[in-house]
Amino acid sequence: MIRINLLPHRALKRKALQRQFFVIAAVVAFIGVGVWFIVHSMLVGRIENQIERNKFLEEKIVELDKQIEEIKKLREQTAQLLARKKVVESLQANRAEAVHLLDELVRQLPDGVYLKGVKQSGQRVAISGYAQSNARISTLMRNLESSPWLEQASLVEIKTALQNQQRLSEFQLTVDLVRAKAEEAGKPAAKSAPVKTSSLATPAPENNTSPAIRLGPAFGG
Repeated sequence: MIRINLLPHRALKRKALQRQFFVIAAVVAFIGVGVWFIVHSMLVGRIENQIERNKFLEEKIVELDKQIEEIKKLREQTAQLLARKKVVESLQANRAEAVHLLDELVRQLPDGVYLKGVKQSGQRVAISGYAQSNARISTLMRNLESSPWLEQASLVEIKTALQNQQRLSEFQLTVDLVRAKAEEAGKPAAKSAPVKTSSLATPAPENNTSPAIRLGPAFGG
């Protein structure tokens, strides 16, 4: 007996292809979902890691800001201490300069010259007094210029004055204190010409007496 297939073979093939397509689509969708899940998990992990790193950096930035503030305070304190140190050093230097000034005036004052007043303003010193002649004033200025602690002696005024019935030359001059120059020239000058130098650390011998500064008119009196 001959069997005849009456079902349409094209419809069967079409159904088979549809089933195959659905299976392949399901497999592809499953693989796509898996890939998406893996990629999403990796990205989420990296984002969380970056967020943690950002938080760590923010905390460190806050700590660095605090350290910078502390450094600024320390610098301000250091600047204040340095300013105080400079003030103390300037006071000590001014105190030493006054001693050197008086000592140099005693040493460099020639005979026939009497001082009436000495006034210091910063590094500038104003000197006024009387002299028997203008030549003695010139000698005083040369002596002041030769001193390692003084320089730029400048005559301001000179005029005739009567003191104790004597005609004298009343003068005013200015001179500058130079501490650095004196410090450099102090030791060599002490060896070559001890009379023209002054030292606070080395006392004068007991038998060697220096003349005091002559203040005020003493001529004829």
